[in-house]
This record gives sequence, structure tokens and C-alpha cells, in this order.
Amino acid sequence: MQEAEDSLPLKRWVVTLLVVSLAQALSTGGISLVYPFLPIYVQTLKDAHFISPELLAGLVIAAPPLVAALVTPFWGRLADQYGRKKMVMRAIFCASVIMALMGFAQTALALIALRALQGLTSGLIAANMALVAGESPRERIGFALGTLQVGLFGGVAIGPTIGGILADNFGFQAPFFFTSVLLFLAGLLVTIGVRETYKPPKNSRLDLNPVNMISAWKVVLRAQGVKAVYSLRFLNGFAQRSIMPIAPLFVLALLPDMMTSGASSFAGLVITVSAITTTAGSLVLGWLSDRVGYRNILLGASVLAAAAYLPQALVTNIGQLLLLQGLAGFAAGGVLAAPAAMLARYSAMGDEGSVYGLDASVSSFANGMAPLTASIIASIFGLRVVFAVVAIYYLAILAIGTQFLPSPKRKRLSLFGALAGGR
Repeated sequence: MQEAEDSLPLKRWVVTLLVVSLAQALSTGGISLVYPFLPIYVQTLKDAHFISPELLAGLVIAAPPLVAALVTPFWGRLADQYGRKKMVMRAIFCASVIMALMGFAQTALALIALRALQGLTSGLIAANMALVAGESPRERIGFALGTLQVGLFGGVAIGPTIGGILADNFGFQAPFFFTSVLLFLAGLLVTIGVRETYKPPKNSRLDLNPVNMISAWKVVLRAQGVKAVYSLRFLNGFAQRSIMPIAPLFVLALLPDMMTSGASSFAGLVITVSAITTTAGSLVLGWLSDRVGYRNILLGASVLAAAAYLPQALVTNIGQLLLLQGLAGFAAGGVLAAPAAMLARYSAMGDEGSVYGLDASVSSFANGMAPLTASIIASIFGLRVVFAVVAIYYLAILAIGTQFLPSPKRKRLSLFGALAGGR
């Protein structure tokens, strides 16, 4: 099992956090390279006209998370049995190979199939979270997972802009090969730079018995507050991924005709702005949540996110969209970081793989269904309605957080006192 918390050398968990955060930035930055042009690219391939453009965009975005929702809990269980570092390496190197293969896809169905294969071998974010949560002291878990989100959204912040520029200047295939290289480098970084302290149980063996796995998951779900947090993660995944398939199409609708040739770059800029502010929100609000309480941060951030998304349905130019996406991104950082830290606080040490494997399954299912749902809404009611629906998702998060999360037992502190370091 993992070494006692008090015996963990400070520098070791900090180094692990920094290395994994950097590797996550490289990985997610590479994977997000394709988001700005993927809905447009898939329509240029053979057999791309068997469904509407909106639904095709939703399908190609949704394929990896939908498949990942089925298999990620098993990867998480294996992480507890064999080590979290091994699962991180597996996910990164498999993704590197698959992304390279996507550059050779000739048909829309082949691209969708490879995207599904990416989901089958994925679980990267869950593996990273389990590794960092297992190596970090419990009292610093909000800061640690908030910092990890900096790696996640730092990569997403840079990736789409680079991907849009590469696609506009070198064609749609170039970003896939560039991503493959970035993923390979991230895998080497984890292989060399992480020294895991977690010790799997002795005589651990491959155990894919569904009965045993379900029993382990039931233990996780019985912990107070865990089921409520999973419902929050589900809604947050829906909210964040709903914009992905419609962003390039919405940008096209806002641009003057003479500027549509740079649509991939503008779509990448929209995603980048949101990701940058989400990175800042995850770091700042993740740090603050250790002091003022995870529940308080979650409720405040969800209100701000809803208020920022609703007016996006009425924007008339790219500048307005960028401003509101930036504000919504900062709030989304708090909605993302606080529940992730709650899971670590509500669950037992040693179960991080199972906890974050289930979490990734819930989030992946939401991430997969959200693009399809958003595409259907956009095709029936128009692109703008999707932004209003996202605001409703955040209001639902507010309602669940208010009614079903355990109330903090300790005396509430003023914001000033919390910033001064009070607990």
C-alpha cells in the first residue's frame, strides 16, 4: 500500500505533481490540436454525407468519451492493482500511436473508428488524477488537483490555436502527426521523471472478475457525498463539452464572408481563451477551496458560470464571444477543481484508482453524450440555443450542490480569514 502520509518526502510529491502536470499539458495540448478543425475536416472525407453536418460533428467528437465511459473503470481498478504510473504510461503511448494513424484516415467512418479506439485505450486524465491524488498529502489535495488542472487546461489553451494554424497552413493531416510526437515525449517524461510511492497489494494479479470489481465500486459509492459529487461531474462534463462541436460552426456564422478562410484559427482562439481562464480558475479556486471549503467554491463558481453562458446566446461578434467565454472558463475552473478534491476527501486512501476510474467513466459518458445532445439541439433549434442550455446545466449543478452535498462541520470562516490561512 501507499506509504503513510506523514512519511512522504515533500519534494517527492511536489516533483511528481510538476512532472505529471507537464506531461498532461503536452498530452492534452496535443489531443486538443484537432478540436478546432475536426468538425470541418470530417466533412471533407469520403462517405461524410450520410448524416447532417451537425450530427457528424457531434459523432466524431463524442466517439472517444463514449467508449471510454465503458472501459475507464476497469483501467482504474487495474491502477490500484498494479500501480498508477503504469496506467499513465499505457494511456499516453497508446494515444500516440492512434493519433498518428488518424492522419492516414481516408473516410469519415475510419476516422470515427480510430476515435473510438482512442477511447478504448484511454483513461489518461483519470490515471493522472489517481497518481497525483495518491502521492499528495490529503490536506493539500485541492491545491494538487487544481495544479493538475493547470496542466490539463494549459495544454488545451495552447493546443487549439496551434492546431488551427497548422490546419490552415499545412493541411488537416499535419496536426495528427504533431500530436503523436507530443504524446510520445509526454510518455517519456512520465517514464523517467515519476517515482511512484504507491505499493500495490502483494501477490496482485489480473482480476477482471465483474463481481469483484462491482464490489470495489460499491465501497466507493457508499462513502458519504460521493454519489452527489459524481452527479456534479456528470453535469459539468455535459456543460464543458456541449460547446466543442458547435464552436467552429458558430464562429463561421459570426465571421464576415471574407474571413471564413481562417475559421479554424478563430475557432481555436475561442477554445484557447476559455482554456486559459479555466486554467487560472482551477489553480486559484482549487487553492482557495482548501481554505474556504470545496462546497462554497462550487456553489459560487456555478452561479458565475451560468451568468456568463446565458448572454452568449445573444452575441453578435467574435469579441463578445471571447470575453464571455473567458469569464465562463474561469468559473468552470472552480466547478471542475472543487468536486475533484471532494472525491479524495470523501474516499479512502488506496482507492484512488477506483475512485477516479469511476469518475472518469461518469465524466466520459457526459463528454460523449454532450456533443451529440448539443448537435441535436443545434440542428433543431439553432446554434445559439446551446449556450442557454449550458447555463441551465450550471444551474442544475448549483441545485445539487446546495441540496445534496454534506455541509461542512467546521465553523465557516470569512473570506478574509480564509485568505490569511485559517482552516
